Amino acid sequence: MVARLSGRRSTRPAVVLPEVAPGEAKDRYPVPRVFRPEKATPPGRFRLLKVFGGLEETVPFHKYPGDDTAILKTARNTWAHVTEGPGWMYVAPIRTPPEVRSAGFRMVESRADEIVVARSHLANSPTMDVYLDVIHEFLHILQRRQGRELWLGPKVPYVDRPTEVEAYAFSVAEARRLGVPDSYLREYLNVTWVKRSEYRRLLRHVGVSAK
Repeated sequence: MVARLSGRRSTRPAVVLPEVAPGEAKDRYPVPRVFRPEKATPPGRFRLLKVFGGLEETVPFHKYPGDDTAILKTARNTWAHVTEGPGWMYVAPIRTPPEVRSAGFRMVESRADEIVVARSHLANSPTMDVYLDVIHEFLHILQRRQGRELWLGPKVPYVDRPTEVEAYAFSVAEARRLGVPDSYLREYLNVTWVKRSEYRRLLRHVGVSAK
């Protein structure tokens, strides 16, 4: 699951999901030319590769673990669920995990392979953020198909979950391949529901400098 926060960080975990307003964010770094997200997509449920055009042509898509043909088939059968309201991007669970529900956030629930994306994020966030998010979340789809658990409960901090560390490291590696500096990655990795100490641990897990 991916989300970020601009501005001052709370010292307590919280689900903070402001909407990204038009004109609020600017593209600072270019994404691969083959990646063509349909930023004007209205709310609804669409094929993943229709909303995120060219995803299957990108370098990281061909670095996912597993058989390339099977991975492409999975991508073609995965949904992008575009929603109104605040938020960023996550894989829809069958049921909202208790720790997420107790924080006051109800997730879109689905038994299908489905990546949920807030329309304001898709339309208004830097394209690099959208790109890094979707390659991260699609890796979660593949992890879950391998039988791995994405939600390990509150006893395992978000930043220490093997699936999250793997997905963030995957996105960081692609960002660096594209010349994105650590200053940008620190902002990108500033997830909203972890303590400051856990945030620093996430930086260490994926090899991003703290300053």
